[in-house]
Amino acid sequence: MSLLPLCAALYSQGDTTRTRTDSVPGRVYLLNKVERNGEILPEVEIREVTVYATPKSERRSGRRYNERLIYNIKRVYPYALIVREKLTQVNYELSAIEGDRARKEYLRKVEKEVFEEYEDDLSKMTITQGKILIKLIDRETQNTSFELIREYRGKFPAAFWQGVARIFGTNLKAEYDPLGEDAEIERILSEIEAGRL
Repeated sequence: MSLLPLCAALYSQGDTTRTRTDSVPGRVYLLNKVERNGEILPEVEIREVTVYATPKSERRSGRRYNERLIYNIKRVYPYALIVREKLTQVNYELSAIEGDRARKEYLRKVEKEVFEEYEDDLSKMTITQGKILIKLIDRETQNTSFELIREYRGKFPAAFWQGVARIFGTNLKAEYDPLGEDAEIERILSEIEAGRL
């Protein structure tokens, strides 16, 4: 069955736009008249659709791995967003503070507040979740965790925490690679940000 007679009937009525209700309740499409090369054609605006290949994890070790990755990302992603917001706030506050001593006092105060608020939650994370969080912090702030510690705490604390991280098989210098090894994480994050996961 051709859609041409239906489109011709809808567009011969003279309105510039026409609403058509789909057979599925609650779904309405707005048909627009568009002139191209002297011809008036119907046009429907549709939502963007992203098509992905079967994730490597599903091919490699089954659905369980992918479900676990989604769970871990959902668990740590809010903390990466909190780090981004806190960093923005701290940088704004630091720009108004003069003198190294006052800046260091302010940073110690903020560090204490953050530890009091989030220490319990972060201590309950698994090593895998910690590795993902380190990557997501780099994604959200454009700085590795090591760079952030070095910038706000100094070289020696950064080296100390890097050593602790290495003991647990993690690297604070890990960078987020959305087109390489972190492509699967990026795919899941885009689904979460779009509200589909």
